[in-house]
Parts: sequence; C-alpha cells; structure tokens
Amino acid sequence: MRSLVFTGKGGVGKTTLAAATGVRASKLGYRTLVISTDPAHSLADAFDLEIGHEVTPISDGLFCRQVDAQRRLEDGWGEIRDHLVEILNWSGVDGVEAEELAVFPGLEEIFGLIDLADYAQSGEWDLLIVDSAPTAETLRFLSLPDVMRWWMRKVWPAGRSVVKVVRPVLTRVTSAPVASDGVLDATEGMYSRLAAARALLSNGKRSSIRLVLNPEKVVLAESRRTYTYLSLFGYSVDAVIANRLLPDEVSDPWFADWRSAQIDHLAEVRDSFGALPVLEVPLTRREPYGLTALDDLAQVVYGDSDPAAVMSSDEPMTVVESPEGYDLHLRLPFADKSDLEVARNAEDLFVRAGPYKRALVLPQALLRREIVCATFQDEELVVSFR
Repeated sequence: MRSLVFTGKGGVGKTTLAAATGVRASKLGYRTLVISTDPAHSLADAFDLEIGHEVTPISDGLFCRQVDAQRRLEDGWGEIRDHLVEILNWSGVDGVEAEELAVFPGLEEIFGLIDLADYAQSGEWDLLIVDSAPTAETLRFLSLPDVMRWWMRKVWPAGRSVVKVVRPVLTRVTSAPVASDGVLDATEGMYSRLAAARALLSNGKRSSIRLVLNPEKVVLAESRRTYTYLSLFGYSVDAVIANRLLPDEVSDPWFADWRSAQIDHLAEVRDSFGALPVLEVPLTRREPYGLTALDDLAQVVYGDSDPAAVMSSDEPMTVVESPEGYDLHLRLPFADKSDLEVARNAEDLFVRAGPYKRALVLPQALLRREIVCATFQDEELVVSFR
C-alpha cells in the first residue's frame, strides 16, 4: 500500500491535484481513498459531488472522505471529549461554549493521522491520498507524532502514576475533575495509533509528500521552508508540482510581465529543489472540477506514468559508519546555518531549524558515544559521534 500527501500554501491547487491523482490512480486499477484533513473541505467541490464524514464512493475503485472533527470526536473519543467538557464546566464555561471549546484547533490533523494508520492497516486500500491543510497546519500535522512520542516517553509514565496516587485525595478535597483510567487509556490508544501513522509516513518506499506551488515569489519562499521542515522530521518529498503556469497560447501583452516573472520563478524552482522532479501544470481554460476534467488534468500532470509510483527516493536522514565512529546525516535543504541548534541528552538528539524542533531518538549504536562536532555544509547537517 502507498500513501501520498499533497501539501502547499493555501490556494495553490493542492486539493484539485490530489483529486486528479485519485481519479487517475483508480482508473489504473488502484483501490484508492482520498482523505481531506483541510478544515475548508473543498474536496467535494473538486469532484462536484456530495462528500461527507463517511467514506463515499465516487467511481469504480475511487472513494473519498472529509474528516469532520466534531463527528470524529463524538464517534471515537467520547471519553476524552466528556472529560474536557467536564473540566470546562468546572472552570465556569457552560453549555454550547464548553462543547465547542472541546473541539480544539488541530483535531482534523490528529484524526487524519489516526485514520490514515487505521486505513493502512486494514488492507482494504492500495493507495491513500491525503489532501492536507495549508502548509503551517500540515507541518503541525506531521510533527505531532514526534512531539507526542517524546512526551509519552518522558512525561506520561510519571504523570499517569501521579494521577493514580493523588486521585483519591483530590476527590475528597476538591471538586476539580480528575482523569479516569478510561480517559488515560484512550490517550494511550491515540498515541499508539499516531506512532503507527508516523512509521507509515516516514517510510519513503510506502509514503511520499508532493509539494504543490505556484511560480510566485511568496509561494516559492514558503515552499522552500516547508521542504526544510519536512526533511527535519524525516519525511520524503518525491516531487514538486508547479501549478497554473501561463500556457504558450496566452499571447496578450497584458500578461507579458506575469509570464516573464513565472519563467524566472520556475527556473528558480528547478535550481532550488535539485534532483526532485518538477511537474509543470499549465493554467486551464476552465476551473477543473468533476471526474472528466480531473482525469484530463491528471493526464497533463503525469502523462502515461503511474501517479502512485515513487518519483524520487531521497532519504532525509541516514547514519553512516566511519573509521572513528558514526556520522548522522540530516538533509536540511534551504536551512540557514544561523537558525540551526543541536543538543542532546542521554537518549535524544535535539535539532532546531527555525521555529521547529525535533527530538530524534538515537539508535543504540550512538547512545554510548559522545558528540564531537556538528557541521552544516551543502544543505546537510552532519553530527559526528565518537
């Protein structure tokens, strides 16, 4: 089974391209599920069909689903929701306000990850396609398993033990709600499913991210940063899709400056992303929606190639043995050396790039070795253990 995640700045066309990829893949015989974790939920608009919270058949071999955070919370995490509402009620928030606040920002991403892991383990699908939220939310979506893994390893065991010890005392001296064993078990279950999603998405042979952009200065700058942060968290980008290029038949002089800027930015895209394939998609005469238009768009994007194939097999992180010890190589394209920080404790290596920090669980071979140096050259961070 393969999974593809489409991401990019809001408005670049990632939903349409995710939908088009799903249409083409299903016609090639893949049993395909397209999932939207974008709160805007424009997947239904792309197909020009009603798509809801349940898996919806679109055509032969093609199915879609738009994750509804409120419904998903009610269906799968009732105990957690009830506990949150209880806490809010105790603190003075009543009724509808408490119910709404219990659905906190980011739940679509959390449930999207959990469902992705569940669908992957079901064996029912050949291809999962994720139409993700805009870039900043996608980074939160993809970094969540790492953050929660660190928290569950370092904080959760002690925290759960404390709750068990103090729960009898607290219930006698205060009316404040204390998490029950059911709530704690549900939290642990959520973590284990997020860990399964992390394992799936970080496997470059099984999962790829496709970065969608328009050849514009602001969009290109954000796409470069996104590529850096995806590499930081160990996710493989296998292609860049440059969308809405002015076609050659647009010859009106009014578009001359726009065309010139697009040519320059497209050249920068090719230079910036190195060996990654850049798929060029011209601006269409009409907005592509509906199965026929999406299939036509997929033909332009992929030609006769398989849209589910791995287009680039770059590995963001590797550990290489040297005569003196081991070197950990972490590719950080477009990162600025001044924005990088490296630290470690007994079991983890902490790497910060700009506003994002990742805790890398060190392999056993590196645990008993000391870091002697860390260098950054040619867009690669090398940490040497001796």
